[in-house]
Amino acid sequence: MTSGEERTNGEQPQGAETPAQQRGAQDEEPYSIYTVRQKKVVIVTASVSALFSPLSANIYFPALNTLADEFHVSTSLINLTVTTYLIFQGIAPTFVGSFSDSAGRRPAYMVCFIIYICANIGLAVQNHYAALLVLRMLQSSGSSGTVAISNAIAADIVTSTERGSYVGYATAGTIAAPALAPVIGGLLDQYAGWKWIFWFLVIFASSFFVPLLLFFPETCRAVVGNGSLPPPAWNMSLLSLFQHHRARRRRAKEAEDAELGRTMTNSSRRSRAKARMNCPSPLGVLRIIADRVNFIILLCIALLFAAFYAVSASIPARFAESYGYSTIDISLVFIPFGVGALVSALTVGRLMDWNYRRHAQRLGLSVEKGARSKQHDMLQFPIEQVRLEVVAPFLFLGAALLAAYGWCVQKRVNVSGPIVLLFFQGYTLVTGFQSLSVLIVDLNRTSPATATAANNLVRCLLGAGASAVVNPLTEAVGYGWTCTIAALLWLGLTPLLLLLMKYGQDWRRKKAGRVKAKDNGPDNGKEVDQNNSKPAGEILITREGDDIEKTVPSEGTQTGAPRDEMNTIQDTENKIDDNGNHSPHTEHAVKPSIPTKEDQIS
Repeated sequence: MTSGEERTNGEQPQGAETPAQQRGAQDEEPYSIYTVRQKKVVIVTASVSALFSPLSANIYFPALNTLADEFHVSTSLINLTVTTYLIFQGIAPTFVGSFSDSAGRRPAYMVCFIIYICANIGLAVQNHYAALLVLRMLQSSGSSGTVAISNAIAADIVTSTERGSYVGYATAGTIAAPALAPVIGGLLDQYAGWKWIFWFLVIFASSFFVPLLLFFPETCRAVVGNGSLPPPAWNMSLLSLFQHHRARRRRAKEAEDAELGRTMTNSSRRSRAKARMNCPSPLGVLRIIADRVNFIILLCIALLFAAFYAVSASIPARFAESYGYSTIDISLVFIPFGVGALVSALTVGRLMDWNYRRHAQRLGLSVEKGARSKQHDMLQFPIEQVRLEVVAPFLFLGAALLAAYGWCVQKRVNVSGPIVLLFFQGYTLVTGFQSLSVLIVDLNRTSPATATAANNLVRCLLGAGASAVVNPLTEAVGYGWTCTIAALLWLGLTPLLLLLMKYGQDWRRKKAGRVKAKDNGPDNGKEVDQNNSKPAGEILITREGDDIEKTVPSEGTQTGAPRDEMNTIQDTENKIDDNGNHSPHTEHAVKPSIPTKEDQIS
C-alpha cells in the first residue's frame, strides 16, 4: 500500500497536526487581534462618529425660539421637528443595523455619512418650515445609524469581561454632545445666524468622514472574524489594503518551498472572508424586541431616554420663562447636565467591570484582560444580575432628582439649585442608560448593531412622545407635576428589573432549550440541513477558489476520526446566541474545514 493510500485511510503523516489539534489551536485564538491601544483608538474613533446624532439633536435646541419667530409658527410646531427627528432616529437604525451586521461596518458608515452631509446642505439653504421638517427627518436618518455602528464595533473587538470600560470610550462622544452642542448652537445662532448651525455640521462631518473612509479598518466579525481575515477588496481601507498586499508579498516569498506553497494556497482559500450583502430588514430588530428579557430592558431604557429628552427639550422654554435667560444663557445651562453625563460614561464602566469580575471569580471562571480576554457563555452566567446590581441604586436616585428639579424650576428657586440638580441628573440618567445598553449587547453579541437598533427604536419613539407632550402637559398641570409623573412612571418599572435580576438567566436557558428541541425535531432519523438540502450525515463544504463542492460523510460514514474530532463549517441557521435566539451570523465568516484531498496528498 502506498503512502498516499495510507493517508487516505485515516493515517496522518509524521509531524502533521490532527484535526483535533487544529481545532484546539483555533480555540486558543484571541477574541480580537487588536492590542489594548489599538482597541482604544478604534473605539474612540467610532465614538466620535456616533457624536453626530446627539450633536445634531442638541445643537438645535438653543435655536428653537429663533426658528419659531423666523418661520412664524408656534413653539409646538417647532417641537414637532424634534419629535420627527426622534422618530426617524429610532426607525433608520433598524435598517442600518442589519446591513452593518452582514455587509460590515464600513459600508454602513458610507451610507450614513453621505445621507447626513446631503441633508445638512439642504437644511442650510432652505427657507420654509415644511422643508425644515422633512430635511430634519433625513438628517436624523443619516446620523442615527452611526450610534448603532459604534456600539457594534465595541462588541466586535471587546468581550463582556471588559466591555463596561470600553463602552465608556464608545459612548463618550454621544454623552459629550449634550454639553457641547447647545453652547455651539447658541453661539452660532446669536452671532452668525441659525443657518450656520447646519453649515458647521456639513464642515465637521465632511472633515471626519474622509479620514474615516481612508484609514478605519473593518471590524464586523461576520466579515473579518477576530480581525485576522481580510475583508473583500472593495471594503478595505487604504491602510488595510497596504497591509494586505504586504502580507501577500511576504507569503509569496515564503512559498518558494513547494510544500509550503501548497499549504499557504489551501489556507488562503479557507480563510478568505465573504461579506453577504443582505437586503436591510427590520425583522431582526422586531425579533429582538419580541423577546421577553430584551423587551423589559428596552422599556426601561426608553423611559430613561424619555426623561432625558423631556428635560432637554424643556430647558429653553422653562429657563426663558422662569429666569428670563437669553439664547446664550440657555445654552450654558446644558453644560452641567452634559458634564454629569460625561463623568458617568467615564467612571461607571469600571464599576461594571469590577462587578463582572467579582461574579466570575465566585463562579470559578477565569477573568483575563487585554489580548488574552475570553468571552464567557452568557447562558451559564447571570449577566442580568451583574449589570443591574450596578444600575438599580442610581435609578431610584435619578427619579428623586428628576421630581426635585421640576419643582425647583416651577417655584423659581435660585438658579444654582436647578443647575446642581441637572449635573446629578445627567450622571444618574446616563449611568442607568449605559448599564442597560451594555446588557442588551451582552445578550445579543452576535448581532450587536441590530440590538442597538432595537434599543434606538424603542427609546427614540418614547422619547419623541415625551418631547411632544412635555410642553402641553406642563401648561396643563405645571412643570413640577410633569417631572413628578415622569419619575413615578420610571419607578413603576423597577419591579420588572428585580424580576429580571432573579429570573432572567432561567428564562434565557428555557428559551434556548425550546429552540434546540425545536431544531432537533421529533424525528430520530436523519435531519436535513435546510440551507443546503443535504442529509445531516453529510457536510457540505464550499470554498472560494474551488470549482466544485465537496461532500464529506460524517461520523458513521467516514473512516478515521470521529465527528467530534472534525473541524466542520458551522451552520449559521442552527447557532443559538446568548439570549436563546437563532444567531443570524457566525463569529467568523468562514471557519477552517476538514482537510481536503489536496491537503492530505504529499
